[in-house]
Amino acid sequence: MKLKKILISQPAPADLEKSPYRNLINKYNVDITFFKFFEVVGIPVSEFRKTRIHIGDYSAIIFNSKNSIDHFFRMLKELRETVSEDMKYFCSTEAIALYLQNYIQYRKRKVFFGNQYFSDLLEVMGKHRDEKFLFPCSDEKQTEYTKALDKAKFKYTKAPMYTSAPKDLTKFKLEDFDAICLFSPIGVRSLVKSFPDIKDRNITIAAFGTSTHSALKEHGIKLTIGAPTQSAPSMAMALENYILGKEQEAVIASKGESIKHSTKSSAAATPRKAKPVIANKEIYKQRMEEKKAQAAARRAARAAEKARLEAEKNEKAENIEKTVAKVEKPAAKKPAVKTVKTTATKTATKTATTAKPATKTAAKTTKTTKTTKADTKK
Repeated sequence: MKLKKILISQPAPADLEKSPYRNLINKYNVDITFFKFFEVVGIPVSEFRKTRIHIGDYSAIIFNSKNSIDHFFRMLKELRETVSEDMKYFCSTEAIALYLQNYIQYRKRKVFFGNQYFSDLLEVMGKHRDEKFLFPCSDEKQTEYTKALDKAKFKYTKAPMYTSAPKDLTKFKLEDFDAICLFSPIGVRSLVKSFPDIKDRNITIAAFGTSTHSALKEHGIKLTIGAPTQSAPSMAMALENYILGKEQEAVIASKGESIKHSTKSSAAATPRKAKPVIANKEIYKQRMEEKKAQAAARRAARAAEKARLEAEKNEKAENIEKTVAKVEKPAAKKPAVKTVKTTATKTATKTATTAKPATKTAAKTTKTTKTTKADTKK
């Protein structure tokens, strides 16, 4: 099954050479056109004021995308409001958290983020349930994120600050493409708006994510290439499998759509996510080397920490020994007792010596008295 021309409904990557689509271009001589099917437009301040939301009334903000950060601070500027330095920021990933540096002094603020999934962020937020959360988001009525927040029973306020507007795609001739790749429901709506008869056209449709697949089903459009799957976690790999004639596998939940729950029961019910298969050997080797380097760095950090703790322990032990030695030194000197004893002994000896002549004198006196008595009798 050959695909010569593909339309990707995303902006062109910053570095195409490092993009997974480069392998398709080089290996299968595929011509790829990148074009984002929609644009993110900020909601006017006048519309936002109708919600009667005062940002200063909240103690924590939830960010799930860079768009939400951009439009939150745009709205803050247009409303001429300021944010307290004690405000807490909760971001779904570290990359989004680091994006905050464009607007705040990152190190001086309380910033929290999840590991990979939105459910990871919910676990972090669970330790701050007393906070009053504000969730800047799009104007969609309900999303997977709001469903997860509702299910976790967080007290939050949804603050619509931007909307997704479909772009005009009529400049493209669909017959020039063998396949169209879609990544979101808004992309599907944009395609249907520009080409209402898309479901009747003979064109291969590839879609990423279960929410995108549902949007295609709603409009009666046939899905040919579904992603992600166990052997094709990315759209590029799904396209490669299709070119190689491999059978379509069952679609699994993507990272953005996997809202796992922190409870033990739900964790046991949720199957473990399969590790992605990396087709490019060079990329695989590079990733393995990076993992080894990271593991070595972690081991070195643990060894350094252990050595530091050991040094601190030894230093404390030495300080205790010195303190004990200082306390015991004065107590070891006991010559005063000996002196007392010696003096007492000498005094007793002198008394005894003095007493001896007195005894002798008494004896002589007794003898003299006896002699006198004898003379008197005569």
